[in-house]
Amino acid sequence: MARVCAICGRGVSYGRSVSHSGKRSQRVRAPNLQRVHVVIDGVRRRVRVCTRCLKAGKVQKA
Repeated sequence: MARVCAICGRGVSYGRSVSHSGKRSQRVRAPNLQRVHVVIDGVRRRVRVCTRCLKAGKVQKA
């Protein structure tokens, strides 16, 4: 549960990097997660939230 947004559930995605010569290697794309204090059901908690949710205003910061 380390690299997952607590609001939308976005997590890491896996793929391949392809160089100019066509050589392929594994790569990981991780969301930009921030640990923020959030009010959930009237309780102040610290959760990991992606910056997309923060910018969209989906969380109420404490």
